[in-house]
Amino acid sequence: MSFWPKDIEDAARAIIEDFSARGLTIATAESCTAGLIAGALTEIAGSSSVFDRGFVTYSNEAKQQMIGVCAETLAAHGAVSRPTALEMAEGALRQSGAAVTVAVTGIAGPGGGSPEKPVGLVHLAAARKGRETLHREMRYGDIGRSVVRLATVRTALEMLAEIGRD
Repeated sequence: MSFWPKDIEDAARAIIEDFSARGLTIATAESCTAGLIAGALTEIAGSSSVFDRGFVTYSNEAKQQMIGVCAETLAAHGAVSRPTALEMAEGALRQSGAAVTVAVTGIAGPGGGSPEKPVGLVHLAAARKGRETLHREMRYGDIGRSVVRLATVRTALEMLAEIGRD
């Protein structure tokens, strides 16, 4: 029995089966979810043939040191921004050797929001070698920390499935 909601487990299973059949590997770069996407994927038996690694880059320093997010990007746009999410996904692609990556950065709450960047704002990006990097800005709202984080996992899995398609 999984501790993941059925829809998340089903989405993760579909990705693992599809990517395994096609020889695609995945790396994650996670801030607000702190490894939950990696956890959902590795809950699936056989994930070791697909899942390469996960970068938990909660701090700005970790984003810079582990996956090469530019200090200038963080200074100009902040950690929770489209440019940072894109650099996270592309940096994870460079640092891992995986074929596909997904990155998330956001404000899960309950505090930490502002009028410009409210609680529930999450930027996600998915990268694949030879493809344009995808981006989604999600405004889940101040619906509770755990709910925001699970909603982010769901969106991240959707983006992995999308960028993984041939």
